[in-house]
Amino acid sequence: ARHKLLDLVGDVSLVGKPIKGHILAARPGHLANTEFAKLIKQAMKKNKKKLAPAYDPSEKPLLNSTQIYEALPHRHPFMLVDKIISLDEKAVVGVKNITINEGLFAGHFPGNPIFPGVMLLETMAQVGGIFVLNTVDDPDNYWTYFMGVKECKWRRPVVPGDTVVIKCELLQPIKRGIAQMKCFAFVGDNLVCESEILASIVKKD
Repeated sequence: ARHKLLDLVGDVSLVGKPIKGHILAARPGHLANTEFAKLIKQAMKKNKKKLAPAYDPSEKPLLNSTQIYEALPHRHPFMLVDKIISLDEKAVVGVKNITINEGLFAGHFPGNPIFPGVMLLETMAQVGGIFVLNTVDDPDNYWTYFMGVKECKWRRPVVPGDTVVIKCELLQPIKRGIAQMKCFAFVGDNLVCESEILASIVKKD
């Protein structure tokens, strides 16, 4: 029984992520275990695709690039958000179009242009910043500051021609000007980056 139990634990661990659940097995073997693991992995992939927000480029955005320019203090070459397509009391969705004419591709990397992971993280923070500023009545009188990042994972490269859709969700109510958000970046249905981001909103002097 102990041998069968260890086989089951080892085979199911092939899904690559911890499982919160109670598994009952009758006369298990490696073949049945691995087939079970494949079914779990397929279900995980389907759920991951459902995370990606719907994006129709033909629809009018909630905020266009000019309105974002007015909302955020960032300026060229650090204005990274092109559109905001959704915004409510719990989440925000923004869009970043990656183009080859961005100057950073001259050095990152010649012959193999890849959008830097830290710039993708900054783009996520800017989308989250728009959310945070939307929680006050007079956003022009506030700054947003990027305070911390936790459990950041880059899943795959982002390259010129990609359209990155970013969703930031508030994890808990904003207290004392501190916002904790879970942010996801997608290209199509593919998750390319995820991270928890901590931001503060501070009144201007």
